[in-house]
Amino acid sequence: MHILITGHQGYIGPRVIAELRARWPHCRLTGVDAGWFAHRLAPTAAVFPDVGLDASWYKDVRDLQVADLAGVDAIVHLAAVSNDPMGNRFEAVTDAINHRASVRLARLAREAGVARFVFASSCSVYGQTEGDARRESDPLMPLTAYARSKVDTENGLAALVAPGFTVTALRFATACGFSARPRCDLVLNDFVFGALARGRVEVLSDGTPWRPLIEVRDMARAIAWGCARAADGDDFLAVNAGSDRWNYQVRELAEAVVARLPGVELAIDPNGQPDKRSYRVDFSLFARLAPEFQPRVGLNEAIDTLVLGFGRPAVDKSPFVRLHTLAGHLESGRLDADLRWVGAA
Repeated sequence: MHILITGHQGYIGPRVIAELRARWPHCRLTGVDAGWFAHRLAPTAAVFPDVGLDASWYKDVRDLQVADLAGVDAIVHLAAVSNDPMGNRFEAVTDAINHRASVRLARLAREAGVARFVFASSCSVYGQTEGDARRESDPLMPLTAYARSKVDTENGLAALVAPGFTVTALRFATACGFSARPRCDLVLNDFVFGALARGRVEVLSDGTPWRPLIEVRDMARAIAWGCARAADGDDFLAVNAGSDRWNYQVRELAEAVVARLPGVELAIDPNGQPDKRSYRVDFSLFARLAPEFQPRVGLNEAIDTLVLGFGRPAVDKSPFVRLHTLAGHLESGRLDADLRWVGAA
């Protein structure tokens, strides 16, 4: 089996490489990435995460051609402008990469004879909701450019399915946990980094928004399932990927970090504006379809892994905030306004 992983030099990629290599030791793994965050390695990373690959290409996902996909059995599509702040600043590029390039890649994959396409979608497609936890059949109400790009891509992928070409859109809960290419622009990761660097966890909203979470190792397991699942008539499947046990309010996450790290101060502004991105999600379909690939990592373990991985961090978290890295590339002239490398062939 030959699996192509796009965006492998992002946050999730190192965990996906490790999971797929452990699960299928003899498969061929190829990574393709533009390299925006290739240098953002954790100081505690024991090995360069790409060593688990058989090949690694530096190439923009917008430039892939059908010839690049020859002999590939499955594509794990992670490449994206990866959060709301980046999507808000680079709205047109977010649509170009997250939506149009993703649908184009799937079309090329079908033409090349790739059998499976696993797309990293997001529970943010549900937007602001009240009442019952959101199921896959509920209306989608994306609030941001990032979330809209995920909805548009899902719609485009659904139109491409055909016998022999299976698409799995994993609507992931908010990612958390430690990776060799860590991020601090994710809620739990940011709380832990703040606790270690400043002895303080700051909640910028009033703490009431609901946010489902999933640890990166559990994301990788879900992706492995997508690479191997039997279609059983579902040539296109959009499924919430996470666990009902991981629906938390933001203040609960902050309190869990403080409880795990004695002496850390908790600051919640009772007058803070609630975050409109508030949703609870029902993960029962994923539990039924993938019983052997269910999330295993609990909240305390995720916190402990982050503490161990971050070690004694500097107060400045900007190297691990994706928007700051892109802004640095732009200010230096390394990237242009379309987020392409200046001078790249």
